[in-house]
Formats: sequence, C-alpha cells, structure tokens
Amino acid sequence: MEEGHRVNHWLFKSEPDTWGWADQVAKGDVGEEWHGVRNYQARNNMRAMKVGDLGFFYHSNIGKEIVGIVEVIRESAPDSTTDDPRWDCVVVRAVRPLLRPLSLDTCKVQPGLEKMALVNSARLSVQPVTPEEWRIICDLGGVSP
Repeated sequence: MEEGHRVNHWLFKSEPDTWGWADQVAKGDVGEEWHGVRNYQARNNMRAMKVGDLGFFYHSNIGKEIVGIVEVIRESAPDSTTDDPRWDCVVVRAVRPLLRPLSLDTCKVQPGLEKMALVNSARLSVQPVTPEEWRIICDLGGVSP
C-alpha cells in the first residue's frame, strides 16, 4: 500500500453461480481479476482503486447478500478477457467472510444505508461505499471494520 494512502471502500457484485465467494476464497492470495465489467461507471470506479482498498463481495441475483470482504491487490490494468482497450479491471483477493451475511432487504431498511449505491443504483456492478456505510455493514455482519 502506498505511504499515506487512505483506504477506500467498494462493493463488487457477482452472480454466485458464475463467480461466488467460494470461488474467490479458492483463489487464495493470488486473487482473481474482476474481469468482464462492461459498464463505464463500474470501470471508472475500478480505475480509482488503489492497492489495499477493501470491498464487500456481494452475491447478486441469487441470495442478494453481502457475504465477504476482498482487498484490491493489483490496480486497474487491461481486462484479459477482451481485446477491447476500453475495458480494464483490478485484481482482488478474499480477506474474510462476514459472520452474518447481510441481505439487500436488510440494507434497504437499515438507518444510515438509505443513500447507499447498493440500495439506489441496483444495477451498478462495482460501486463506492462510504466510510459510514462500511462501518454499519461490518457491525451488522459481525466483523471488525
């Protein structure tokens, strides 16, 4: 991590039948490219990430819940799954699971999360998380922020 870098927080969405938390954990410390993103806002969010930033791992479509925490271990670089130069991605590794996975429905009614991108920008696959949102979700998920 860069000297003096303030850790930023993010949320990464994945369909668990395509790439789930267990798949991420199985990659170990080498992590995995967060490839296949074809949305400019999501890509720009990845371009803003620094090594050491943390993110929630969210199961979309099936489960619809935050299940774990990942760490950015490589900053944005070309996406290996396409020759299109517009698309790039970070590499993330699993850090720890949430002791209590947090459902989208819980997030929607939790005070302090009403402005969260997860609640308001449902389709955005890579999104920022504020420090306060991070703290609330870690508390509800039973992990230290």
